[in-house]
Amino acid sequence: MLNVKKILVPLQGTPLTDATLATAYLLSQNYDAHLAVLHIRPDKKDVIPLTGEGLSGTMIEEVMSIAEHEGTKRLKYVRQSFDAFVDENNIKLVNWGTNQVAETGKTASFTPLTGRENEVATYWSRLSDITVVTHPNSGGHISSSEMLHALLFESGRPILIAPKEKPVSVGKRVCIAWNGSAESAAALHAALRWMDTTEKVAILYSDDFAERGGNIQDIENYIKFYGIDVELCRIKGDRSTGESMIAACNDFNADLLCMGAYSHPRWKQIILGGVTSYMLENSSLPVLMNR
Repeated sequence: MLNVKKILVPLQGTPLTDATLATAYLLSQNYDAHLAVLHIRPDKKDVIPLTGEGLSGTMIEEVMSIAEHEGTKRLKYVRQSFDAFVDENNIKLVNWGTNQVAETGKTASFTPLTGRENEVATYWSRLSDITVVTHPNSGGHISSSEMLHALLFESGRPILIAPKEKPVSVGKRVCIAWNGSAESAAALHAALRWMDTTEKVAILYSDDFAERGGNIQDIENYIKFYGIDVELCRIKGDRSTGESMIAACNDFNADLLCMGAYSHPRWKQIILGGVTSYMLENSSLPVLMNR
């Protein structure tokens, strides 16, 4: 299988920064993948339209000064967290440059950039094997969720949502949600990159999949080509799909859930609710999502 060389970790300076770094590190260990940590500050010219009309020049300058102060504070917090993380795990700090030859062993880089956060993160995500993002903690920084959705819809790459708490392991016991959709197929193939060291895989499927004529045995046979032990887990219909998936993951003692994101239009999920939204809100383990 294709090796994993670069894991992107865009950090925004939220209280869940440490859990995000720990998740990315555990994911990288089996491959000595480079951890490319980014912190993106908004450009001053992008702050001005957000101040609204009717403000005086003095008021605009004051708003920009506050934004600059907040940006400096976040950068300092992220850098301190990153430096402590590198020291604690004995990771070699390298410069992240376009002409740098990849090194072996545990390496990480820290790069502060300026620009529109969603656009910059999406651009670099397309040039990475996987992107690890901070959990979109409800009631927290709304920009966390905005960047996550931009990455899911625009990067074309797998996105791993870190849990709120530091995990003990990532990718040893994996649950894969399967409904036969293109999104779930994308998540499955992204997960195969980490199957070399996986102990066991559980396929989660619902009654609806069987009713549509799909044969769950087909996906089991496919994964067995990789020499992986597979367990089939049929989700019952006595509770919501999201609740059933979380319960199945807990019963399996999973440390990673792989699933497709937004098989239905996002506007419909926002209005009516959906499995993706539920998992983003309630999952306590790392979730690998793909579209």
